[in-house]
Formats: sequence, structure tokens, C-alpha cells
Amino acid sequence: MNIIDNSICAPKGFKAAGVHAGVRKNPHKLDVALIYSEVPAVAAGVFTQNLVKAAPVLVTQEHLSVGEGMLQAVVINSGNANACTGQSGIEHARLMASTAAAALNLPVNAVGVSSTGVIGMPLPIDKITVGIKEAAKSLSQEDLLAAQAIMTTDTVPKTTGVQLEINGKIVTVGGIAKGSGMIHPNMATMLGFVTTDVAISQKALQEAVRMATDVSFNMITVDGDSSTNDMLLVLANGMAENAEITSVDDPNWYLFYQALQQVCITLAKLIAQDGEGATKLLEVEVTGAFNEKEARIAARAVCRSPLVKSAVFGADANWGRVACALGGAGVQLNPEALCIWLDDMELMQDGMPLAFDEVLARGLLLNNTVVFRVDLGVGTGEATAWGCDLTYDYVKINASYRS
Repeated sequence: MNIIDNSICAPKGFKAAGVHAGVRKNPHKLDVALIYSEVPAVAAGVFTQNLVKAAPVLVTQEHLSVGEGMLQAVVINSGNANACTGQSGIEHARLMASTAAAALNLPVNAVGVSSTGVIGMPLPIDKITVGIKEAAKSLSQEDLLAAQAIMTTDTVPKTTGVQLEINGKIVTVGGIAKGSGMIHPNMATMLGFVTTDVAISQKALQEAVRMATDVSFNMITVDGDSSTNDMLLVLANGMAENAEITSVDDPNWYLFYQALQQVCITLAKLIAQDGEGATKLLEVEVTGAFNEKEARIAARAVCRSPLVKSAVFGADANWGRVACALGGAGVQLNPEALCIWLDDMELMQDGMPLAFDEVLARGLLLNNTVVFRVDLGVGTGEATAWGCDLTYDYVKINASYRS
């Protein structure tokens, strides 16, 4: 499996565009993106579990149901979430889909819709429909513009891609994502769009997406808030011409799953690293848990802790905060067997504190990536979660988000 520079336009048959339609106040920021497949694509997705679901989430779920899991395009706007907007929000989301469908000569239910930005504000639909038409005329192999157009408080676009061989055919998987705040595990806590030219059934693709999400986007947290707009969509158009993967029992399904998992984990880590105001990526590796489920809960609890996140920002080796977060996570652990490391520096062994070099510890905490490893001492479950430090800038960004 090879990592490639390109992302959603790297698989055969995919094009994308990103334009400025005037939704964002800054004229230099792109705000409408369009992803298009030359042929209908098998589609699978996971969506927010927040009970307050944005209109584009509902419309996309409807189109996947009506279209029997097939899509050929996705239209996305940033700057406005189209959430908590009532019936008019639903109508606007449908108009986004129908405008893209007309511009691309597609059935309406072949278009997925997504939005991100401020909640509770009417969508400037006239500007967006003009932008969609412009994007349809601008489709190309340049996927960076689309990655930029879905950004809100993100500081960098998030893209990745991999290639592998299946049945003697080169298969490509590429993805873009956005996410910086309102990031918390409960699916998927961001927007993500993945394209691939693999030939695969909808059922087999959906299972791969579900599993990849569990170990990637469901293992990141920035601030403990789950968005109304969370969405991960994967489109597979089959243009690699491999023998179709129809079951998870097919050995080639696992090959594809590994590629999808790598793309999703890479994007998830980029989101966590770019958390609002963040200066460091926080990685927490848990072993010795009762089972994998409890390992995930424990790892996320440490990443979510404001006290741990603040200590990481201040480069303070206050490992007691890690122990405190683990003890309050609601999982089984053995206090007399609990071990905690900062990278490879052991701070706590079998429930007892160890002397350590404060200067060396501070140096580890000043790295761009800070790693805590813990052993809960009760089983064989293990998991890794990602987060970021909590900085003054997080408050500044969210204190004036609407402006």
C-alpha cells in the first residue's frame, strides 16, 4: 500500500471543484465544493447521532435510501450549517441537490448534500446555487480547492490518499475532511468525503466504513461537543475494474478495508492536530483494559479531560491528571497495577509514582505530538485515541465564532 499526494481526484473517474460564492465574509475563502464521479457510485455513510440533525444530513440520508445506496455527486457549503432552520432548511438542502443535479444532468437523489458553519442562521441559498453552477463548470483533477472550500475554523486543508493492488488492478482511495471544533466521538464529529475506484457492493462498503470510523473518527476529541452536521460519505465507482468485492468474507475486502482505515485514521489525526487553537497533537494509547470497548472509553476520557489538555499545553508533567481521568472514565481498572508513561518515560508503575527527570519530561511535552501510554492492568483490550491541547486561543475563537 503506497501513500500518494493526491486525494479525492486520484481514483479513476472523480473530479472536484471549490469556489467562493459569498457565504463566507472573506472574499479569499472558498465556500462551495463539488465532488463528482463520471459514473454512478456505490455510496456508504455514517452520520451524527445528535438528535438535532441538520437539514443536509436528513436529505442525504433520504437520497441514499431512495437511490438504494447510490450517489454520483456531493455538494458541500461552508460558512453556514443549515441546522435548526426548520422546513425552509430542508427545502434549501433539496434545492442545493437539485441545482447540482441539473448542472450535472443527474437524478436529484444521486446527489448528497452537506453543510458546515454557524448553526441557526438561514442559508443564503441564492448565493449557494450560483456557486454550485460555477463549481459544476470548474470540475477538474484539482482536489485541493474542494478541500479548502469545506474548511471553517480549520487552519489547513486535510487530504490524504493511498493506492494498493487488488486482483491485479491498481485501486486508489482518497479523502478530504474538515474539523477543528465541535469534535467529540459519537460518529463522526466532522465532515469527511472519501472516493475510491474499487468495485464493491454497498453492504460490504458500509461495513468497511462503519469499522473504519470506529477506530478513526470515533477516536478523536477536541472539546467534548458533537456537531449537528457530522457526516462521512464514501463513494466507490468501480472504475478500477477489479473483481467486485461482495462480502466481508472475501480476502480482498480486508485489503480494501486496511486502505480505507489508513485514510480515515490519517484524516482523523489531522483533525485532532488542527483542533481550534491547538498547538500539539495528543495521542493516548491504552492497553490492559477489560476489552476493546473499555479501552476506547478510557483513551477518549484522557484525551477529553480539560485538565490533561491544559497540562499538555503548559508542558507540565502532571501525570496525576491522567490517572484521575482514567479513574473517572467508568471502566474497570486495577489501581495497584496501573502504569502510566509519557512516551517511553515511565511515571507510574503498579500504582506507585516513580521519580523522573522533569527537564526531560518537559522536553517530551514540548514536542508537536505528545504521547501518553497507560496499562489498566485488568485484561487484554487496547485502543488509541487522539486529541489536542487546550489553549487560550480555543476560548478566543469560540467567543466570537459568529463574527
